[in-house]
Amino acid sequence: MNIGKAANLSGLTVKTVRYYSDIGIIKPEVDPNTGYRDFSESDLAKLQFIAKARKFDFSLGECRELLALYENTERSSKEVKALTLEKIAEIDTKLSELQMLKDQLSKLASACHGDDRPNCPILDALSNNNTR
Repeated sequence: MNIGKAANLSGLTVKTVRYYSDIGIIKPEVDPNTGYRDFSESDLAKLQFIAKARKFDFSLGECRELLALYENTERSSKEVKALTLEKIAEIDTKLSELQMLKDQLSKLASACHGDDRPNCPILDALSNNNTR
């Protein structure tokens, strides 16, 4: 199948599919006469796999690792679980950081009267590198 169809069926953009091909995550056949990539069902399955893994915030390096484990029928599921638990820990860290940011912004928003006066604790805090 051509790149447009592979992109459409995988839920990725043509640009992304081309990039994944260029960096070797997938290796479609190339027509020697036209130079066009020809994507197989196996390539499509890999693209769909990567698209799903990326939605879970796995990096491209982690996607390569997961794909290698997926393709290895002798793999140990403990390796896959370990990668997944690492990702969960990263997400937990990000959630904590986002909660702290939300709390700080909520305090600033509460301190601001939001009226017609020019005084604004939010702008003061941002300009002074001080989040109270």
